[in-house]
Amino acid sequence: MSEKNKIVRLPNKVEALIPILFLLIVMITNYALGWGMDPHIPVTLACAVAMIIGKLCGYNYKEMLAAGLEAVNQSLEAIIIILLVGCLIGSFTACGTIPAVVYYGLKLFTPDVFLPFVTVLCAVVGVALGSAWTVTATLGIAFMAIGTTMGLNPALIAGAILSGACCGDKFSPLSDSTNLAAGSAQTGLFDHVAAMVTTTFPSVVIATCIYAFFSLSEVQNYDPTLANELSASIIHHYTYMSPILLIPILLIIVVAVIKMPAIPSVVLLSLIGCVFALIFQGAGISDCIEMLHYGYAAESENALFTKLVNRGGMDSMLWTNNLVIVAVAFGGILQKIGSVESLLGGLIKKVKTPFQLVVVTITTSMFCITTMCDQYLGLIIPSSMYKNNFDEMGLGRNMLSRTLEDGGTLWSPLIPWSSCGAYHSAVLGVPTLSYLPFCFMNIINPIYAIVTASWGGNILYADGSRTNMFGKLKKGHGPAGAPEEAHKKAMKALAERRTAGLCKNV
Repeated sequence: MSEKNKIVRLPNKVEALIPILFLLIVMITNYALGWGMDPHIPVTLACAVAMIIGKLCGYNYKEMLAAGLEAVNQSLEAIIIILLVGCLIGSFTACGTIPAVVYYGLKLFTPDVFLPFVTVLCAVVGVALGSAWTVTATLGIAFMAIGTTMGLNPALIAGAILSGACCGDKFSPLSDSTNLAAGSAQTGLFDHVAAMVTTTFPSVVIATCIYAFFSLSEVQNYDPTLANELSASIIHHYTYMSPILLIPILLIIVVAVIKMPAIPSVVLLSLIGCVFALIFQGAGISDCIEMLHYGYAAESENALFTKLVNRGGMDSMLWTNNLVIVAVAFGGILQKIGSVESLLGGLIKKVKTPFQLVVVTITTSMFCITTMCDQYLGLIIPSSMYKNNFDEMGLGRNMLSRTLEDGGTLWSPLIPWSSCGAYHSAVLGVPTLSYLPFCFMNIINPIYAIVTASWGGNILYADGSRTNMFGKLKKGHGPAGAPEEAHKKAMKALAERRTAGLCKNV
């Protein structure tokens, strides 16, 4: 049969499920048997399985490969940013900025409000580090030990740590998941971060209040030894420790406010970190170059300090970027062969309102993480599935990216067989299903996003206008970043919906 006359068809639901089930079975088996296998090879094999299904449905290899490569191409900016973020983490560690955040945070420690303090400090350090994983491996371990001496339930302490760490991770321009969510939705990094204020900030405030209640009613005593030892190690290692070292953190806020593009802002901040390292810590230019590439390295008898500072560098992000590439390609192939349309096409056609779209997007993110066992897939696949729907409703691409994180980033630590769930459980020494009920931030955030959307609250439109939590429309500060054609499509749809009375007018 000639290429022109070939017949292609949608896979049936069983065929559409085969690549997903394959990945699910491999990843759960890996978790159950303790193989310790990273998800890269299973996802790559799942790409091959998806291509076999596509071949049965009439697609040829070149078409499916092109679809996978096109999906990677659309995420290329996010991939580059993630590499540069590794440089930024290394420079902020070398100059003492990240350790300074930890040092001064511990100095403000108040035992009477232990749990809310843990949540807030882990959130602040999470913003500075850009990694919930590093927060749990440093402050998390320290707070688990301190909280246990107070007679607190270890699962409750772990919940407070993860609530703060995940919140900080979401807000941080240094976070790979934050950059990936913005990149997948094809919106501006700082547009995405600003959008999360509408749902994430209220959620963490509510969670902190709940932890305050538990802290006031259950804390019995306090042993500051671990906190003091970590602070002493920071002072001992760094030549200069002063609040001046917090300036680079403030500059992150500045570049966000002026809406500097992500790549130049990350490069600029990395160079500022190097300048601070040269001035305040006595580093040489060769040290800075090595640190930007391979990360910062230090030796200490304090294990927590070693985990805190031995990180960063472009090389450190290769693991993440390798997974992003194969995961994005997997999503592109699934999209091309029609697996997504076969499984969820009927559901998508029933979505008529922003509220329904928020519910479907969050649910799909959770489904992808639960079945595919990886946080990145929970961001990438729903984005490729629903970004056209957001455009067709006149919504901003930053609303898509925000919704991806509301359901994706926060859900991953709650799944025992996901990479996040397995990691945090092992580091904190608490089973995932034990700390799950106490991760108030992770539970409240998606619920808050869905509930407020149900009455038209926290809706972000393509023209930059938005509704507050009560559904009252505000003008906003200009449209969020989006591909030119997508923005035109969304603006046209928004005008039509406002004319038809389907959404509020400014």
